[in-house]
Amino acid sequence: MAEKIWFITGTSRGFGREWTIAALERGDKVAATARDTASLDDLVAKYGDALLPIALDVTDREADFAAVKQAHDHFGRLDIVVNNAGYGQFGFIEELNEQEARDQIETNVFGALWITQAALPYLRAQRSGHIIQVSSIGGITAFQNVGIYHASKWALEGFSQALAQEVASFGVHVTLIEPGGFDTDWAGPSAKHATPLPDYAEAHEAAARARSQRTAKPGNPAASAQAILKVVDAEEPPLRVFFGELPLQLAKADYENRLKTWEQWQPVAELAQG
Repeated sequence: MAEKIWFITGTSRGFGREWTIAALERGDKVAATARDTASLDDLVAKYGDALLPIALDVTDREADFAAVKQAHDHFGRLDIVVNNAGYGQFGFIEELNEQEARDQIETNVFGALWITQAALPYLRAQRSGHIIQVSSIGGITAFQNVGIYHASKWALEGFSQALAQEVASFGVHVTLIEPGGFDTDWAGPSAKHATPLPDYAEAHEAAARARSQRTAKPGNPAASAQAILKVVDAEEPPLRVFFGELPLQLAKADYENRLKTWEQWQPVAELAQG
């Protein structure tokens, strides 16, 4: 199989690091971004010139474009662009302050948008490429206490589905990866938490119990590396693919309920049309 050139954001830990290693192990080359590239020193020592570390805060649009250009200039092409950088903001909707809400959207939505825009001219010109957007089961359904996180992933899902249609004629694919609970630090050191309101104390406890049930059997980030290779090597990759066992079950329950409600209220929908 021909060597592929990857551009991956958020490679200091979790999915980003595991996928970087998987790509390098099979002989591909990777431009890996992280806020602190010292986290990549061990990989540079092991893989040498196959890895290009780039310091990057994805909320900086100018820096995003410069990083993508640096990677393209260095390796001569880009084949796979992975928007993985992001974090989870916890807090009930009423509890979020303005900065917390804006920061979540800036990173999870605009960060991915800027990298995507920066990469597209290169992918269009070479008439090939694959953009991987790391979404979540939270990109198609929603749970309490992570509402603004859901808002960010639903936005990512929306613009990526439109994008897939816009770039298909250029030979560029788009895939949304929708993981369930994985054994990463997404809910740990990487997460941010709003200040809770006392009136929601019982609801917070219920939300925590529900989340512990959903994540009782977390996925293995290292195993996900083999899954992402299957996706990027597919001749016709999917627009959406779940990672983990639970997301399909959650999605089916949600969408069955949506269809039931839409059908129940269809007479009102038709009444509105006049």
